[in-house]
Amino acid sequence: MSYSHPDSMRGHVAVVTGAAQGVGKGTAAALLERGASVLLVDIQDELLGKTAEELSAIGRVEKLTADLREPDSAQRIVTAAVDAFGTVHGLVNNAIATNEPKAFVDITTEDFALGHEVGPRATFLLMQAVYPVMVDAGGGSIVNLGSGTGTGGEPKWGGYAAAKEAIRGLSKVAALEWGRDNIRVNVICPFAESDGVKFWKSFAPKEYEKAVGRVPMKRIGDVRTDVGALVAFLLGTDSTFVTGQTIHVDGGIGCFR
Repeated sequence: MSYSHPDSMRGHVAVVTGAAQGVGKGTAAALLERGASVLLVDIQDELLGKTAEELSAIGRVEKLTADLREPDSAQRIVTAAVDAFGTVHGLVNNAIATNEPKAFVDITTEDFALGHEVGPRATFLLMQAVYPVMVDAGGGSIVNLGSGTGTGGEPKWGGYAAAKEAIRGLSKVAALEWGRDNIRVNVICPFAESDGVKFWKSFAPKEYEKAVGRVPMKRIGDVRTDVGALVAFLLGTDSTFVTGQTIHVDGGIGCFR
């Protein structure tokens, strides 16, 4: 049975951070289309409410407004998911924040800290918080968001690249340690029409067009049908022997990384 079957994730519970828009919203939609129940997490309360209302037409959703910079947010998120759905089978660490683009010498310690607190630190804390729940459930799957900006490098995105590569490093270690618990951890690096990419397109249209031109498939990915579909596969039961991997969902632009 294909992972895209509308019931392929029936009975699965997933948490998606940064779910109010972009890749997070597209991923949540893809999971719901396949029958999963999803806790949507974001710092943007009003936008999150609108997204939750929209996605509730597809499947069962709950929402939680949270600032991932707060150390207690991880446990609060996992507790909310368990209270709402009884357990957690899948975690998607999608949220990130940045004050870039900036020249490397202009990146401040505050800029650097922002990316790391919302990115790798929050990812790390959420993984720790969800671990015992997944163990009790008999296993689970975690998908963390990396970036081609980290795997390949990109001028003026030094702090962002560092945060994304930190996420990849901790994901590999967790995959090695948690395989015996039937918990899989993978990283995806998408190039998709997210809100961040749309913002980049607005202030650097020439660079955006050059980037799309370098994609072998000559298009940019869709957050739901391209990225979300892969996340659903990685969270589901068709990928039970896939862990510790970095997968570039980018039409081939990162094939040599």
